[in-house]
Amino acid sequence: MIEATEFRNAMSLLTTAVNVITTQGTAGMHGFTASAVCSVTDTPPTLLVCMNQSSRSHAHFIENKVLSVNVLSTQHEQISNAFASSKFSSEQRFQLGAWTTLKTGAPILEDAMVSFDCQIEEIQNVGTHSIFLCRVLAIKQSQQEESLVYFNRAYHQVGQLELA
Repeated sequence: MIEATEFRNAMSLLTTAVNVITTQGTAGMHGFTASAVCSVTDTPPTLLVCMNQSSRSHAHFIENKVLSVNVLSTQHEQISNAFASSKFSSEQRFQLGAWTTLKTGAPILEDAMVSFDCQIEEIQNVGTHSIFLCRVLAIKQSQQEESLVYFNRAYHQVGQLELA
């Protein structure tokens, strides 16, 4: 039997993009930091997003039925930390950065590397987490070239710095 600690330690060695997942609707505006995001298929464009069921905003995502995946660039470390911390209210989190919306009304970080605006189509519960299967309705890309990634419990940068 693999212990949870052993599994978490092993997973810390899987390099992942850092994302802020947001929602807005009748349940209000909420968000959290996540690394458990991946592509499912391009026909139709679908993403998978995992969220801990004990998260204070879990029920709000289910009620709103929409979300955006904002892939962070290197200058967004402070935003990532704020959306991961229980010390910040939803209002305080969204005071960081400039936000807009696309089709669903879920907040889009204006200078994210890329943002995926999604409708939650299916929810599956596995252990402590909910898996959201999300249809991508709109995409916004920026000119950012350096991605914020998480590896071995620390932030790192991937990409090329352009020399002047």
